[in-house]
Amino acid sequence: MTNVVVLIKQVPDTGSERKLADDFSLDRSIDPVLDEINERAVEEALQIKEAHGGEVTVLTVGPSSSTDAIRKALSMGADKAVHVQDDALHGSDAIQTAWVIARALGTIEGVELVIAGNEATDGRVGAVPAILAEYLGLPQLTHLRKLTVDGDSLKGERETDEGIFELEASLPAIVSVNEKINEPRFPSFKGIMAAKKKEISVLSLAEIGVELDEVGGANAGTSVSGVTPKPAKEAGEKVVDEGDGGTKVAQFLIGQKII
Repeated sequence: MTNVVVLIKQVPDTGSERKLADDFSLDRSIDPVLDEINERAVEEALQIKEAHGGEVTVLTVGPSSSTDAIRKALSMGADKAVHVQDDALHGSDAIQTAWVIARALGTIEGVELVIAGNEATDGRVGAVPAILAEYLGLPQLTHLRKLTVDGDSLKGERETDEGIFELEASLPAIVSVNEKINEPRFPSFKGIMAAKKKEISVLSLAEIGVELDEVGGANAGTSVSGVTPKPAKEAGEKVVDEGDGGTKVAQFLIGQKII
């Protein structure tokens, strides 16, 4: 294995309150962290490196604050990082983001495998890995709970409501993983210190050959014209069991059209 690239993203902590900016985009300054699913993607890449050799490169598209997420991935054991940073990216949708990632991957030598999380916790679009595969013309093994590398081939398991599907593809390929893929390691003190010295290549859109009219909210395929806050929780209905509690619960569920 020459080079495994892991796509990572900095997102607001899931335990924090979410807020929107004036243009209805997500305020990413609130408790920013490396997305948890990305930690599992990094872990999977590190295990592949430990078993088959090569190196691990993390790639992110985002503002300058994303450096913290990059350092977290590097402290886990990734070798180096590529950071696409440009103000013109603000408001880009999944299609535009995948295009930028595709162009950025072209600057990285020896890429045989790209690993991503199945969906980011900020937008939960869950489509970037598949869109990226289409742009690059590569096979995609998405939403995997298990991944095995054997020479030039990949095997994976995808769990769905219909059952477990076994997938197979040849390298190079795009893979996305879910939360069942592994348990990510904790960065050691040595890893944290080493991360401070590892290479982070910062690239602008011009340096990867992306035009300004190809990205940004003004050129996105979708737009948000307004938002409605989630209604506050209301007190539930208390049922006193006087021997007919089961009947009352059933009547309530029928009234709510649950059954």
